[in-house]
Amino acid sequence: MPVHKSPLAQFILIVLGIILLAAFGPEERTLGSNVRIVYLHGAWVLAAEFTFLLSGLTGLIGLITNREGYHKWSAALGWAAALFWLTYLPLSLWAMQSNWNGLFLAEPRFRLASVFAIAGLLLQAGLWFLNNQRLTSAANLSFITLLGFAFSRAEYVMHPPPSPIFDSGLPLVRLFFLVITLASCAAAFCLARWFHSLTRIG
Repeated sequence: MPVHKSPLAQFILIVLGIILLAAFGPEERTLGSNVRIVYLHGAWVLAAEFTFLLSGLTGLIGLITNREGYHKWSAALGWAAALFWLTYLPLSLWAMQSNWNGLFLAEPRFRLASVFAIAGLLLQAGLWFLNNQRLTSAANLSFITLLGFAFSRAEYVMHPPPSPIFDSGLPLVRLFFLVITLASCAAAFCLARWFHSLTRIG
């Protein structure tokens, strides 16, 4: 496969573009230039959540229709989402240090995110080892359901709801964040396509 058609190469190129975009993103009146880290942090976790959701939905369709293609996509999207979620944690620490002048590792939502990062990675590894398509789809559906429920009940301490981006009142900041979020979702999809080409479930 030519390099420019490789999903993994496309993923790398999009990520490099996202980093470049974020480096020159518009500043925000409260966070100043540190909002650029929040762009990355926020977009990355939204892409992870969206990919987990797609993994669960394709798994649900696979369970209903019993079509192997949906099970394969659930597995691939589950791997991509788990890696996005895991790599969002260092971005979260960076955002903490830059905006809070320190690391608050006991912050409820960060602690919960860390638990789900470890659990998600172990889950995907276990599902790959067991190699059962219906179990994979059911587990991915259960994971996003549990993730959504847990975070809906998680306490806000130093995470202002919904986010400093949407509270900024600046259309340019909101638009830029939307663009970088869509780019992050595109990167997640490219990574899922790469995992799809490697997926072995029966």
